[in-house]
Amino acid sequence: MPPYGLTAAEARVLKSLKTPERIQHFLDTEVAYNKEPDGETIRSPRRVLRDRLAHCFEGALLGAAALRIHGHPPLLFDLGSVRDDDHVLALFRRQNLWGAIAKSNYSGLRFREPVYRTLRELAMSYFEHYYNAAREKTLRTYSRPVSLARFDRIHWMTAEEDLWAINDHLLGISHTPLLPKGAERRLARVDDRLFAAGLVGRAG
Repeated sequence: MPPYGLTAAEARVLKSLKTPERIQHFLDTEVAYNKEPDGETIRSPRRVLRDRLAHCFEGALLGAAALRIHGHPPLLFDLGSVRDDDHVLALFRRQNLWGAIAKSNYSGLRFREPVYRTLRELAMSYFEHYYNAAREKTLRTYSRPVSLARFDRIHWMTAEEDLWAINDHLLGISHTPLLPKGAERRLARVDDRLFAAGLVGRAG
């Protein structure tokens, strides 16, 4: 019997993604980037598998579901920004070091190897690559890990409804600042090479 209310076909796909690296490859190659305006959808892993479409939040949910199938806790991690969208990651640990799986339209905001001793280190690894169309570096905060097990009651892995309860929870919890006071005023704009690199492979 497939776990968590999944169909046999859904469970088979998730079981085939045996490592975080394989999960990331699946998100990069088999799931198109969801370019719908913010606030349109928060698809469950079931819907992502069916539609083969995801933005960062939806990709993180699929990543967490696949990690759970292989015995990892299903953890989300929110990166907070100014004048930009937040970025949501699926967290995993290997030998007590943090790594992340992520869907993004920017090349530098995706997978992180499990080499980070703390969540702050992991969050800071995204800083230089996290910028908006005005070339401002916009990453400012990070959340604590959120276990999706707390949302099993709304069947987050298989729900047909958009998962706004998870979104509201992530937005409502406390976030830790990344930058020392006053540092924001001294930030340089992103240069041409890094800006272009971030757009490699971008959809639309």
